[in-house]
Amino acid sequence: MNVPFSHLLIIAFLLFLMGLASILVRRNVIRVLIGVEIMLNAAGLVLVGSSALWNKVDGQLFAVFLMAIEAAEVALALALVIYLRRRKGTLNINAFNEMRG
Repeated sequence: MNVPFSHLLIIAFLLFLMGLASILVRRNVIRVLIGVEIMLNAAGLVLVGSSALWNKVDGQLFAVFLMAIEAAEVALALALVIYLRRRKGTLNINAFNEMRG
């Protein structure tokens, strides 16, 4: 059973919007990081779907590369979250405004 490409694009678009909404609400550092992950997964879904549509392996290879980048990003983000929690005692993004001009 094949899923139409338009349905795949709609699901990816909705996932991307959910991730974007999570970033724009930005109350918690972890919620922002989850939003970024959801947006990257939406991009990976489009890559795999377009790869299946055109019978090419390029999109799937890019999706595997994207998953490797996501794994590295999660490792760095977890270290950042632990550091920020220890430094400020909170994960609220508004508490970390020292770099603003």
